[in-house]
This record gives sequence, C-alpha cells and structure tokens, in this order.
Amino acid sequence: MLTLASKLKRDDGLKGSRSAATASDSTRRVSVRDKLLVKEVAELEANLPCTCTVHFPDPNTLHRFQLTVSPDEGYYQGGKFQFETEVPDAYNMVPPKVKCLTRIWHPNITETGDICLSLLREHSIDGTGWAPTRTLKDVVWGLNSLFTDLLNFDDPLNIEAAEHHLRDKEDFRNKVEDYIKRYAR
Repeated sequence: MLTLASKLKRDDGLKGSRSAATASDSTRRVSVRDKLLVKEVAELEANLPCTCTVHFPDPNTLHRFQLTVSPDEGYYQGGKFQFETEVPDAYNMVPPKVKCLTRIWHPNITETGDICLSLLREHSIDGTGWAPTRTLKDVVWGLNSLFTDLLNFDDPLNIEAAEHHLRDKEDFRNKVEDYIKRYAR
C-alpha cells in the first residue's frame, strides 16, 4: 500500500550513490509532511477502529484520503459516513482539514459538512485543540467518537439538531434514521 515509502527508500539509496546534485533531485525531494505521513499512515492502518475504513484514491498521495465511519451503536448505527481529509503542507504544526461528505443530522456536524471537533482546531479554549504531538490516528479516532462518546448536545455546531434532540428525542432519532436511509447507505 505505501508506495511513497518505497519511493523514500529508493531516494535515500540514490543519495548515497551520487556524488553531485542534479536538477532532477529537486523533483525527487520529499516534504517533511510526506515523511511524517508515511509513518503515520502505517500506524493508522495498524490501529484503525473496527468501525472505520480508510481509502487513498491515489496511493502516492498520502495527504489526501477518505475515511468511512460505520457506527455499530447509538443513533447513527447502520449508516456509512464519508469524510474527506486533506493534510496541509504545514502539517504537523497545523491540523488536517476534514469535511463530512455525507449529509447528516448531527449536533456536531452541519448538513454542509463542517465539523466541530476540538482537535481539528489550531486553538481551543479547553486546551484540547491541535498540537504537533497529535497524529492522523487521533483524528480518525476523534471522528469515530463523534458518533458515540464525543456526541455533544451541550456545545453544538448544528444548534437546530441539538435543540431538536432536547425537544423530542424520539423525533430526533426518527430524523437521524431518515437521513441515514436517504444519504448514508
């Protein structure tokens, strides 16, 4: 899977055999971000929650991938929720950008895909925002937890969904199930 890793090894071997730099060296350089991603993607794939799958549309582009979360409990059980993740050049000093591609009725995810998860913020009031010590594994586990223990009705991004839950839990559940049937199969 990690074809970028083999490229890194090949490039390291080429560096040792060359005495002078050539113009093509600049096209073979691998960014710090990509070196980190080779290690982090291997760790992520080894420690993926059983409710998640990761897909790299281009195996040579580790900074862009899709995550599917299929909750096995709670309100969202039975749905398949797609997230698109883009890791910026300044990673790991800044967090990845994540968008939910599946329309969802959720207090912490808007219907347009914006996500309220503190570790995806550079700065957060509660001190749980992004830090250079965090990894892609933390992001995936955090997104997975939005469907279980991090589901937060008290500090919502989608205020309408949170108020709906507060007003009528059964109707909220029905609307979630309707969204799953229409958008998350």
